[in-house]
Amino acid sequence: MAHHKSAIKRIRISEKNRQRNRTYKSRLKTALRRVREAQGKEAAAQALVNAYSVIDKLVGKGIIHPNMAANKKSSLTRFVNAMS
Repeated sequence: MAHHKSAIKRIRISEKNRQRNRTYKSRLKTALRRVREAQGKEAAAQALVNAYSVIDKLVGKGIIHPNMAANKKSSLTRFVNAMS
């Protein structure tokens, strides 16, 4: 257990941030899954737009790195474009 008041506060803040980040990352995984499970190219394209929005919001909040966002977007776009 922490012995300093500041360390105790830091533990509290870290736990709160961990829970918040967990929520955001879950939202990201759901958006990615909806793109991959979409039936038809039109539905996948609409899900892709929503996924882009989620990814950009997470980058803005500092939850994920911009390079990770670029990789996810690129991967999803290639996936949707390859659909027939």
